[in-house]
Amino acid sequence: MKDKILQSAHWLFDARLARPLHGMVSVMAIAAMLAPGHSAAAAEPSGVSADSNDPMVLIDTETLTVRSHLQFGLNAVAENNLFWNLAESAAGNTEFNADARWLEAYVLPGLSFNRNLQSGASVFGKLSAVASYTAGTDAFDAGNTGRMTLEESYIGYRTATAADWKFEATLGPRPLRLGTGMLIANGGADGFERGALKFGPRKAWEMAGIMQLSRGGTKATAFYLDANELSSSDSNNRLGGIDLRWDGERAEYAGFTYIRVIESEAPYPKAAPGGIGPPSILPAARDGLNTVNVYGRSARLVNLSNLSLALDIAYQWNPDIDLRAWGGRFKSEYAFTELPWTPSLAYTYQIFSGDDPNTDRLERFDPLYYDGAPSMWATGSKSAMVFINSNVQSHGLSLRLKPTALDAVTLRYAHVRVDQLRSPVQFGQATRLDFSDGISTVVSGVTDAHLSDDFFVEYNRIVNPNTFLNAGISTSIPGRGIKKVAGGDAPNWTGVFFNIVFNY
Repeated sequence: MKDKILQSAHWLFDARLARPLHGMVSVMAIAAMLAPGHSAAAAEPSGVSADSNDPMVLIDTETLTVRSHLQFGLNAVAENNLFWNLAESAAGNTEFNADARWLEAYVLPGLSFNRNLQSGASVFGKLSAVASYTAGTDAFDAGNTGRMTLEESYIGYRTATAADWKFEATLGPRPLRLGTGMLIANGGADGFERGALKFGPRKAWEMAGIMQLSRGGTKATAFYLDANELSSSDSNNRLGGIDLRWDGERAEYAGFTYIRVIESEAPYPKAAPGGIGPPSILPAARDGLNTVNVYGRSARLVNLSNLSLALDIAYQWNPDIDLRAWGGRFKSEYAFTELPWTPSLAYTYQIFSGDDPNTDRLERFDPLYYDGAPSMWATGSKSAMVFINSNVQSHGLSLRLKPTALDAVTLRYAHVRVDQLRSPVQFGQATRLDFSDGISTVVSGVTDAHLSDDFFVEYNRIVNPNTFLNAGISTSIPGRGIKKVAGGDAPNWTGVFFNIVFNY
């Protein structure tokens, strides 16, 4: 049933070909968003932090600390007119239910340790697993299914020199997030046979070799990553590279990342010449991809203490398939600290190149393993379940209010557009017959740039240090590009969710 829908609609998202949206905000992201001075570039913690009042600490001596971990959550989701009902209007598929209700659950237990050595160095590690399940049928027609998988299983070593340089190395499955999460963030896939599509509890890479050298606010990271993919669609993606980063005061940072795809079987779509005809599929096209990413955030560029500006730029090339692509984001944010509820207003513009159907070169941007949460790198809220960060652009506005120190309400709007007309949007979806002047031709993508206008209201609450609530309501109004694909009109796509997460 799933394959039939994906093949016939030619629009629905296929997680086997790209990364799915992590629609909910993780428990750690909720805590960080509600805390002052939050930076999206926060690093993953390593090792164990001992707290004498922490009931999860099992052993706490001068040489050895052992801590247990437990995280679990429930998420209820309801969607109406999924994908603007394109499965029926654009592909004539009446079997797909565009109204879906489902319940997601996951549990993530773990155990970590830190052993101090006589030399002053230390050995540390962590072991954890994820069990997830979806009851009912989710947005991609998968349901009543779930899996238990290994999450983290790494061993690490850290030491320091007399010159205050710190060295750390880890080997084994674990999370790694680089920069702002534009390219390297979510190493584990969810949804389909694993369940928990929206929650997205898996973050760890199936295998990770990481070395870090740091001093003060400067850190250099070398990495090798093997993605934790769905068993039904493993493309054997392996990456390596380096990241150089500086962190300053007031959440300022600057960095540079180089990524090389060492091995991959993932294909790319290429627009037909002139956009007339179905896209061609280039097998194993991701193999050998090179990416450089420059990113930074500053609160000192202008004479306004509450204004911050951030910029991300990425460039990709692969001479084996003549690929040149680019993407980026500009973000400005102003915090009205003197007003009640401390409102924070942000404007974002992000763009990711699409394949130009009028050139022989491939210009399709590959977003790799980006953080698809609405507060991070999603292009729209609803629309991000359809469009990955390739051949799209968007203008975004967000307003965050904090009625109390424990509550936050965020209002988001995104105007989503395509970058290249008659070019694959995502992975060739919307390939169809187009009638003009009585002549039918096969086209791909859209013939009008306006894709959608997305509205999203989200509420977060820290109930206590271990319990977090997250709820939201969203709607996506189709633009002319979507309406033309649907034959002239399409309904608004709406949804609501409510989840609770416990973290110990």
